[in-house]
Amino acid sequence: MCSLLLISSLACKRETRKTIGVIAQGRSHLFWQSVHAGAAAAARDNNLDIIWNAPASETDYAGQLQIVNTMITRRVDAIALSPIDKTAMVGVVDRAAREGIPVIIFDTGVDTQNYVSRVATDNYAAGRLAGKRMHEILGGKGTVIIVACQPGAASTLAREQGFEDELRENSPGMRILDKRFGMSDFAKSLAVAENMLTAHPDVQGLFASNETSTVGAAQALKARGGKVKLVGFDWSPTLLADLEAGQIDSLVAQHPWKMGYESVVLAVRKLRGETPPKDNPLPARLVTRANMNEPEIHAQLHPKLEF
Repeated sequence: MCSLLLISSLACKRETRKTIGVIAQGRSHLFWQSVHAGAAAAARDNNLDIIWNAPASETDYAGQLQIVNTMITRRVDAIALSPIDKTAMVGVVDRAAREGIPVIIFDTGVDTQNYVSRVATDNYAAGRLAGKRMHEILGGKGTVIIVACQPGAASTLAREQGFEDELRENSPGMRILDKRFGMSDFAKSLAVAENMLTAHPDVQGLFASNETSTVGAAQALKARGGKVKLVGFDWSPTLLADLEAGQIDSLVAQHPWKMGYESVVLAVRKLRGETPPKDNPLPARLVTRANMNEPEIHAQLHPKLEF
């Protein structure tokens, strides 16, 4: 009898262990791997399970829609989602809300209010931070081009808008000559950077709004030499090496590990009956060759990728 009670008790514990679906925009970039590691750490700390998934490409919104719908159908307890497209993902977020599955949005935004909470870098402020840096390194004078990410991506659109607004409002001696989308693809970002550098051979500054854009821009500048100042966004071992070598002036760094961790914690709070804040902005940090080895910054740039 005792054995049966024990087995029953253990079965109940297994049944009540919560599962959160965590859905990123992609799999390969270090940014998403860091988000995954943060989410996994939060799952361990809160004694629950996560199901991590993402489409192979950050432009595959149809694939992401299918993943989210599958999570809803299998009745996960909550979903943490980084929408590839702020409009295309509205339907699945609304569906999850109708079916009683709380949704946490991370990294970017979505054009519906039917989510519980959102945790993301303050992307507009981060873009303005990049604009201030560009003003500083060009002395408030000169021309700039932008390797943007992709249409419909709320986070990078906000960064680009912040950068443009900062220069327009506070740098009357500076002018943006061109802006083209690299479509979150290394090769396409390289191609648009090369095309703009060819079209504007005397440009002084280049802003890139995410990891792929920055990698492509850096490769284009390496091939040409010259003195174009690059302010990039995000980080990877390759980008940090370029920063240390002086090929990149600076990087605006997010904290993806913390983003993943907080996304799961916010879901846990909702499942416990709490009402977490609707907006949870995370500040960005300007990383330069001078400060990249400071202990706090070094720890942020070299997270432990434990899944």
